[in-house]
Amino acid sequence: MSTPNELQPSVDRDGLLGVAITAAEGAAAIIRGRAADAASVQWRAKRPFDFVSEVDTSAEKAIREVILREVPGAIVIAEEGSPNAQIGDAPTFIVDPLDGTTNFLHGYPAYAVSIGVLADRAIVAGVVIDVPAHDVYTARVGNGAFCNSKPIRVSSITEPALALIGTGFPFKDMQQLDLYQRQFAQVTRHTAGIRRPGSAALDLASVACGRFDGFWELNLMSWDYAAGVLLIREAGGVVTDAAGGNPAFGESAIVAGNPVLHAWLLDLIAGEAL
Repeated sequence: MSTPNELQPSVDRDGLLGVAITAAEGAAAIIRGRAADAASVQWRAKRPFDFVSEVDTSAEKAIREVILREVPGAIVIAEEGSPNAQIGDAPTFIVDPLDGTTNFLHGYPAYAVSIGVLADRAIVAGVVIDVPAHDVYTARVGNGAFCNSKPIRVSSITEPALALIGTGFPFKDMQQLDLYQRQFAQVTRHTAGIRRPGSAALDLASVACGRFDGFWELNLMSWDYAAGVLLIREAGGVVTDAAGGNPAFGESAIVAGNPVLHAWLLDLIAGEAL
């Protein structure tokens, strides 16, 4: 998922970001409105350990309505309703209406709305809303990254022994579990600690604002990381797949951090893949 060097003059990046923020804020309001009675929310398992609730679908519906009203003809790739849609020439919004559904259903305050925006097939804007904390992370390509309108930067820590690393478990592909456990052991041995909040979108926002010094996860989908990739890059960080390349549309491993710790983390986990 690339960041463009140049876009057509007709692309209104500010306008697209504004639409994404409006849509995400509406979804966040829906989620907050159900948080107090999360135990009564209806849900089902899409597959083992992966859940969808009525709040996910309501939030996604609200997001879609805003996008298509404000950007007629836009493409919406959303986790619940249109996961198989493809990037096209029209502005494309990649949506996770509720990242951290399991947390939400259990009343654990780590879940988010995430929307990444592509124009000319490249990521140009993104928003992640930490719903319980009311924090709004935004980025527009070439314009930096922000939390609640204040500029943010990745961590300046370069010593692994001082670094706090975020991660996510490979629950969608248990065949990766042995590899992940080896990586986890190596990172544990060399860093100050590992945290697994359970929302990749929030984890990436935490890298962008310097709360986490690095992050890795093996099996993420585009809606998990589309916005977060831009947040980190615009905050001065580096994001790649596990081979050091650009994360591809679809499913990808993600390795992120400030430039020094990203390189260190990439080498460490790549060694365990051999």
